Amino acid sequence: MPSVEHNRQMIEKQRAASTLTGITLLAVTRRDVGDFIGYCGLTVGRASLEEPEIAYELFQRVHGQGYATEAASAVVDSAITTGRKRLWSTVRPWNTPSFRVLEKLGFERDHVSTDDRGELVWLTRSLP
Repeated sequence: MPSVEHNRQMIEKQRAASTLTGITLLAVTRRDVGDFIGYCGLTVGRASLEEPEIAYELFQRVHGQGYATEAASAVVDSAITTGRKRLWSTVRPWNTPSFRVLEKLGFERDHVSTDDRGELVWLTRSLP
């Protein structure tokens, strides 16, 4: 579970990189109270600038409430307006909730790789 400080650092790092790439992660807040609950956006990550990776991480206390799906859907819509043709996502095999969000958004499993933290599932979505 990421801390608020971890998420702030991640967002700041991505904002600095956005001056070079034009893509970034943004804070996700609950509309009703303006409470910071995580981040969502595009990143080069393990992908490329032309076919970036969608990334999101929300605090466990808001899981299952639709925030990840809503935020990620808005990011996909924005990516479409940039003319991109495909997005990637990487998910650890145990992260069933992330798989559900991505499947709702039309992502399909592409391949599996490993890194220093173990197995990693790659998913893609072609954009119109």
